Amino acid sequence: MNPLLRADFRKKFSGGPVIQAEALEINSAGVTVLFGPSGSGKTTILRCLAGLEIPDTGEIFFGTETWSANGKNHVPPKDRRIGFVPQDYALFPHLTVAGNIAYGLRGRTAGEKKSRVAELSSWLGLDGLDARLPATLSGGQQQRVALARAVAHHPKLLLLDEPLSALDTPTRNRLRGELRALLVQLAIPTVFVTHDRLEALSLGDNLVVLDEGRIIQCGSVQDVFSRPADLTVAGIVAVETIQPGRVIEIEEGLATVLVGSARLAAMAADLPAGTKEVFVCIRGEDVILSNDQELHSSPRNRLPATVRALISEGPLIRIELDCGFPLTAVLTKQACAEMDLKGGSAVIALIKAPQIHLVPRNG
Repeated sequence: MNPLLRADFRKKFSGGPVIQAEALEINSAGVTVLFGPSGSGKTTILRCLAGLEIPDTGEIFFGTETWSANGKNHVPPKDRRIGFVPQDYALFPHLTVAGNIAYGLRGRTAGEKKSRVAELSSWLGLDGLDARLPATLSGGQQQRVALARAVAHHPKLLLLDEPLSALDTPTRNRLRGELRALLVQLAIPTVFVTHDRLEALSLGDNLVVLDEGRIIQCGSVQDVFSRPADLTVAGIVAVETIQPGRVIEIEEGLATVLVGSARLAAMAADLPAGTKEVFVCIRGEDVILSNDQELHSSPRNRLPATVRALISEGPLIRIELDCGFPLTAVLTKQACAEMDLKGGSAVIALIKAPQIHLVPRNG
């Protein structure tokens, strides 16, 4: 399948790094996340895609359209038919909710504007807020107004620049799943910028990892988090095990999750009611290994496992395990030597319930 958007360009700022979008491809389905630490070039790439910045060299194609070619033939943002949501939402403070949404409908008749504003307000839960000014809205309401304005004109591409970063942590946790559901319903190809791992996991279908202005790995969200291409990517994603799971039951704040052929107990405090499909996220350093088969210990998760591989990474050893699903542990070389670990060794993997993070995955 041919990609919807293809980009290969460079952008240099005075005194800053060269930002290189090499062989960047966005497919017509789902959400592509530009992920990496602050200063890695995520927002610059997004702004070049939007037409707000002009690449120094290289090209950007959208379908059969040329949006930019070596600094020439530059198509301005208004002619790209994109929807753009910046970090601070950039709502017009003097316009009402209805006025902000209708701003994206310039050139339409009054009747068309009114109908589309009503449609979006109902869909995004903004009914009754039409006459309110942005300053009187909650952070979540402002986000939905910004999204409504961005999609009012039926854009071909939606670009979101860390739209959750301005929110407090409880609101951000609540809105992650809500935003994912909205993006699935929209079915508009979306590029989403974030440096937050949970946002990348819960919102993205595909992941583009950036570091120091360069793309260093692309793939599905699960593949990149589970199988980082090198130590640089591993350090950026910082979660060794990402596996799909299904919530079987929740009792007294504790979820029982089926992962492969194993059952895990995990905390469910932040899990939205009714969630069934999740990503199960476990950091390698949170996995404790023991070769004492009779060990009596406090962790609820006590998994018989077989060592499949040991991979040296400086002073540490990455241990690939099979415990009914692929699991990664990270130990020091000394600890591995003391346990005499080798391929085929039988061990017990111990994981405390609070150290297993569940990320809702809907759509």
